[in-house]
Amino acid sequence: MISYIYQLIKPKVISVKYKNIDVNNGKVIVRPEYMSICHADGRYYFGLRDAAILRKKLPMALIHECMGRVVYSPDDRFKVGEKVVMIPNAPGEEVSGEYENYRLDSVFSSSGADGFMRELVDLPAERLVSCDGIKPQVAAMTEFVTIPFHAADRFERAVQTGVGKIGIWGDGGLGYLTALVLKHKFPKAKICVIGMDETKLNMFSFVNETYLADKLPEGFRVDHAFECCGGNGSYYAIKQVIDTINPQGTLMLMGVTEDEVPIATRMVLERGLTLVGCSRSGRVDFENAVEFLRDKKALNRVERIISETVEINSIEDIYTSFEKDLVNPFKTVLKWNI
Repeated sequence: MISYIYQLIKPKVISVKYKNIDVNNGKVIVRPEYMSICHADGRYYFGLRDAAILRKKLPMALIHECMGRVVYSPDDRFKVGEKVVMIPNAPGEEVSGEYENYRLDSVFSSSGADGFMRELVDLPAERLVSCDGIKPQVAAMTEFVTIPFHAADRFERAVQTGVGKIGIWGDGGLGYLTALVLKHKFPKAKICVIGMDETKLNMFSFVNETYLADKLPEGFRVDHAFECCGGNGSYYAIKQVIDTINPQGTLMLMGVTEDEVPIATRMVLERGLTLVGCSRSGRVDFENAVEFLRDKKALNRVERIISETVEINSIEDIYTSFEKDLVNPFKTVLKWNI
């Protein structure tokens, strides 16, 4: 079975590659239907990664947030026509106590291997989770929803004091989903969001408090913090967290930046803080995220961060979608028609 793969061969240039899929390889074959652009995809597309990394990674198909429909299954675990979310992480050898997304021999689609910009995708059944009954545009963002589920799990294991008051630094999509998931996981916690954009902060009507970063009230304190800024904002967010977090607090680092970020280690040591790095997720997080999205209220809230849905009928439409994503305040979803 021949499938098209739409690979980024250099910044802003996509080429078509052909791949033969063996229907006897024991894998499930899925046709992608909706995808969502991640900031990581944008960094590759616009050439914002280090040149050496781009030379190593490209050519490569982008996108790791995707849902599709089963077109072939070698057994009865999935039915033809069933809607599924694809798990981009291919875990390596299992190590006791180690999360699958941190294993050194794991491979991640759209980072170390082709992503889901393909006509057909073949995956082991273990890398698929049924999402029947969930609006497909929202199901496409399931991978994004798994990130705060994974972070919440690691936070629960790491926290040394009561949950208390949690500060979330970042008013973008990651901060929004993190706030939603923390409200779901820790309903008694007091959650406040600190951001830079008053319009975006208005989206967080379900949290206890919102603040502009440059207008924090005097004496403002949190017990724990989640840094969801990334990019140039990581340094300023981490600095402000360390200035305002209570002793023995836990700081969850979730924002991705290409730059090295200086950290006031003297204050980290003085207050006995715990810093936990969180990246990506595993199958259990996908199962939790899908279950979360089956709740209508949760699904409606997640749908609010879809800024635009772009129909993809040609390579030119892919180019257009990435240009639009640059200016969209939240998520750009692609209806994959090619």
